[in-house]
Amino acid sequence: MGGRKVVGNGRLVTPAGVIEDGLLVIEGSKIAYAGPAASAGDALRGGTVVEEWDAQGGYICPGFIDGHVHGGGGADAMDASAQALVRMARAHAAHGTTALLATTMSAPHEQLLEVAHVVRRVQGTATGGARVLGLHLEGPYINPERAGAHNRVWLRPPSAAELAQLAAVAGPAFRTVTLAPELPGAEAAIRWLVERQVSVSLGHTAATYEQALTAVDAGARAATHLFNAMTGLHHRAPGCAGAVLADARVRVELIADGVHVHPGALRLAYQCKGAAGVMLVTDCMRALGCPDGEYTLGDLPVVVRDGQARLRDNPAALAGSLLTMDQAVRVMVQEVGVPLADAVRMASLTPAEALGLAHRLGQLAAGFDADVVVLDEALTTVMTIVAGEVVFKR
Repeated sequence: MGGRKVVGNGRLVTPAGVIEDGLLVIEGSKIAYAGPAASAGDALRGGTVVEEWDAQGGYICPGFIDGHVHGGGGADAMDASAQALVRMARAHAAHGTTALLATTMSAPHEQLLEVAHVVRRVQGTATGGARVLGLHLEGPYINPERAGAHNRVWLRPPSAAELAQLAAVAGPAFRTVTLAPELPGAEAAIRWLVERQVSVSLGHTAATYEQALTAVDAGARAATHLFNAMTGLHHRAPGCAGAVLADARVRVELIADGVHVHPGALRLAYQCKGAAGVMLVTDCMRALGCPDGEYTLGDLPVVVRDGQARLRDNPAALAGSLLTMDQAVRVMVQEVGVPLADAVRMASLTPAEALGLAHRLGQLAAGFDADVVVLDEALTTVMTIVAGEVVFKR
């Protein structure tokens, strides 16, 4: 048998809780064993340990899956280049992300086709960082009233012809579409996308409670950055936020940076949906790891200052974030009071389930892909492993 790699002297984080004296055994690109160190004898027998990493009492977790990320490391998905996707993937791997969806901004159709082509080309290739699982189309099929940092010039109702072209170009990389369900043609678009195994997420929307539920009945199963750029919860008009919080069929994204969403609202979402219904995302833009200054998100100028990104010409509008997945986990644990096992689930298994990948990603179990993050006591990333290979080590 071939050589094995071992991560030991750590606490193994599982959906059910934390195994205090945990051990992880990796063979090739897969997990061979994950459990108590005392029970690992069979997994270690008959092979040579070629590499051993000491977690130093930290937390051994499944790698984080970010289903909504625009950029990082100075690069953006809208740059439409393989090099940009690689820079993004490496920047986020330093914060525990082992897989991500490259996320667009609203743009001309031809530009979106270019991005889709590049994402398909990079999907499944080694980046030296996080895996690029596919494409999240955020815009242009969103409501101008809730455009956020999207350029209203490019917003339009869903187009069957455009979606068919995007699906043809992106192929299996076409994973998620955010749209506003109240737009003309939205219900037909939802049904068409769901038939092709593309996840539909409700977002940037002025939908009523009833309109949102109609979209869920049509097959939408997610909500994009809950509370942000959508009709909020009011006791006489529950809006899109109320609909997705109340409907057990829907998983919700949360930007858990303490800026986009108040910790009290984060707690409300967790209590309504549970860890299986919340997906932590970053919505991060290109300035992650870069100095303060002026950048772009899509084709709009953005000023980054003191850890926040805002539109230059509308400073009240947040323009993505500089959030990382390990920071989102920290906020949920330290500021919201969520158990670590649940916070990690929201960053790993829940997004894997939403993407139909929970058979191989999202938890530490024998036979799963060896995508792993080791966190220290402060819940900061010290090592990231993708497909059994270390891509980041502090």
